[in-house]
Amino acid sequence: MKTPAEKLLAPSLLSADFAALGEAVRAVEPHCGLLHVDVMDGRFVPNLTVGPPVVAALKRVATLPLDCHLMIVEPDRYLRDFAAAGASLLSVHQEACPHLHRTVQTIRELGMRPGVALNPATPAEFLDEVLPELDFVLVMSVNPGFGGQAFIPGSLSKIRRLKARIAERGLSCAVEVDGGVNASTLPALLEAGADWFVAGAAVFGAADPAAAARRMTEMIRG
Repeated sequence: MKTPAEKLLAPSLLSADFAALGEAVRAVEPHCGLLHVDVMDGRFVPNLTVGPPVVAALKRVATLPLDCHLMIVEPDRYLRDFAAAGASLLSVHQEACPHLHRTVQTIRELGMRPGVALNPATPAEFLDEVLPELDFVLVMSVNPGFGGQAFIPGSLSKIRRLKARIAERGLSCAVEVDGGVNASTLPALLEAGADWFVAGAAVFGAADPAAAARRMTEMIRG
């Protein structure tokens, strides 16, 4: 059996002040393990956010790994761009990749840790064939596209199924969860077995983002 994944908070910079991203990074970095970057193209999801130039700018100020989540169509076209910009972890959507195994292989060949994201309606079982190739699975616990949405309770059973499959096969793949993650939903997510917790509004919507990140990390670490 491989070593279980470390439990980490990954604040989502989508909810930070885009006019002061450097300050946002510096405020939360002492209290988290990853920095989550949501990349949206206005096609796969109904929102438009950032691309490789912003990731490159973040790389100049961040000391933690940049966890980039591509909510885009044709992600293969941009894998090299995100690698060059400084992404450390890169997740693509199962629903956007007709040749998922090849995409995952390319991400790793480019020096990034590969992950696959699943929309709420996509079964965990869809990743059975590619699971041994992944460093992490990102379970969307809201429909992707916008921050601040309410948590979908059915995500808990998906996390449990994924954790069971990972354990049965002796893998060390982490389970990341994104959407409606806050102090109220954390206990159930921890019980279900999630490893990495993406929190946007719960951190950057707080009066003191650093204190909010610290409190959530204390909950995660128990």
